[in-house]
Amino acid sequence: MIGSGRRTSLFRTALARPSGPPLGTWSKIPAQETIELLALAGFDFVVIDLEHSAMSAESASRQIGVALLAGMSPIVRVPSLAGGLVQRMLDAGAEGIMLPHVDSAEEARAAAAAVRFPPAGTRGVGSTSRAGAWGAVPREEYLRFGDEVVLIAQIESAAAARAAGEIAAVAGVDALLVGAADLSVSEGLPESDPHVVQLIAGAVEASHARGVPVGNAGGATTDAVRASIDAGFDFTMLSNDASLLGGAATAAVRAARSVTATIQENA
Repeated sequence: MIGSGRRTSLFRTALARPSGPPLGTWSKIPAQETIELLALAGFDFVVIDLEHSAMSAESASRQIGVALLAGMSPIVRVPSLAGGLVQRMLDAGAEGIMLPHVDSAEEARAAAAAVRFPPAGTRGVGSTSRAGAWGAVPREEYLRFGDEVVLIAQIESAAAARAAGEIAAVAGVDALLVGAADLSVSEGLPESDPHVVQLIAGAVEASHARGVPVGNAGGATTDAVRASIDAGFDFTMLSNDASLLGGAATAAVRAARSVTATIQENA
């Protein structure tokens, strides 16, 4: 939560816990209540998805505020570095930026520059935004927390997987997230194919060799989480808000239909 005192990254705190990998999910529904429900469920972080949803910057800003007040780390996936969206989401209080399709160290350096204040980067000062508690936080503290903001580079191609070590070595890159779906599609192979599995394993190993954590996006099941841990991932994402809602709704209707079907059979 942003206040007038020293702020600590909720995402980094969750990563440092010895009790297991931080759990997150995607937010695709532009509603504040979704974020509140996810926080109440116990998620450590949420990635507000501006790449694969109709979410607006305003909706994302409101979700960031709710997440911070609820004690859940808000990270925003931007579609690209263009348009000043990174700056706006960080001013809105996002604890991190996730950038898709980072294929090289050069692209990672451009992302890091957009996220960091000078001299490390080019992020502009906007301390009268939520990130600076609307001006209540001293300028020094606002700038200091800029170093705690996380940059997560997505590895979504064979080229990116092979360059994972170089990407992880870029100053300002705090974590990688392997996008197995895009990676497998780019290779024309299923995610379970040995070639794809090997590319992912190589990316995880290379990132860990640089001391950089790696995450993934998987299903909301115990088997999926166990597989993520076994594969060496340091944090994992469980489905997304829309799919979780749809799955719960489908299960509820299916259960109800089974009762009515039994009544009809016994009639």
